[in-house]
Amino acid sequence: MKQAISSQGVAAIQEAADRVRANISKVIVGKEDVIDLVMVALLCEGHILIDDVPGIGKTTLAKAVAKSLGCSFKRIQFTPDLLPSDITGVNFFNQKKGEFEFRPGPIIAQIVLADEINRATPRTQSALLEAMQERQITVDGETIRLPSPFMVIATQNPIELEGTFPLPEAQVDRFMLRIKLGYPSKSEEDRILLRFERDDPFLSLEAVLSAEELLQLKHFTETVSFEDSLRGYVVNIAQATRSHPAIELGASPRAALALYKTAQAFAAVNGRGYVIPDDVKHLAPHVLAHRLVLSSQVRLRGRSSQDMVADILTSVPVPIEV
Repeated sequence: MKQAISSQGVAAIQEAADRVRANISKVIVGKEDVIDLVMVALLCEGHILIDDVPGIGKTTLAKAVAKSLGCSFKRIQFTPDLLPSDITGVNFFNQKKGEFEFRPGPIIAQIVLADEINRATPRTQSALLEAMQERQITVDGETIRLPSPFMVIATQNPIELEGTFPLPEAQVDRFMLRIKLGYPSKSEEDRILLRFERDDPFLSLEAVLSAEELLQLKHFTETVSFEDSLRGYVVNIAQATRSHPAIELGASPRAALALYKTAQAFAAVNGRGYVIPDDVKHLAPHVLAHRLVLSSQVRLRGRSSQDMVADILTSVPVPIEV
């Protein structure tokens, strides 16, 4: 049986989350709930898909996250002419040495920003599959391990169709969380104008959490208590997505595991050593909605995958005693 998380472990995670939240909030105004989701993904070493309209701050958020961590960072600007070797790297013949050498691609970093990922062709998008799931790449038959921690933060604009290629279900399923920033409120937009009136606060951001600290906190997160009845609640939610008449493709076991792990991390970020049903309900739309494939009739009626998750959360009984 796993050892329960200590009060010191919970305090360490909450204190680290406060540091990261405060640092990113110097650039991103009024999105503390989104930043908490980013912290959850970091603690689970999961990947994030930021899916929202242009100009909201998707790339800025991703860069602020990377700069807040003492981790190596690379950015890949996805375009239609990007090749898989541009991501993974390539073996080339060094004429001076008379032998082949490996030139590493930008995927070999701890934090990788895949900007506008849906602008690359499916062949190039698939170059990320092995890296995201197995934390390794294969080039000319040779396997190369990626550094730890390893995280892909991808952005895409859902309203742009021309020159874009929808992500295949296999790749979407590898993103632990999909988040949306949304438009700022009136007061938040006013604060944005004042904050960026003269200097760009992003330039003064410094790392507030090291890679070693992050890995230690990840270990603490894995010991957050998860009662049997609540684990059954997660299983029932995942099973319900597969039997819902409006859903053609339900949540995978990988999705259920992601919901389990993110609930542990969310509880720790909020200062608890145990998971409650509200943790699962809060995270389910971010973990499950992007993985569901709805029937064509349901889509024509204007219903979304978020609506389906809301229906399922309403229909699946919540455990009374946890």
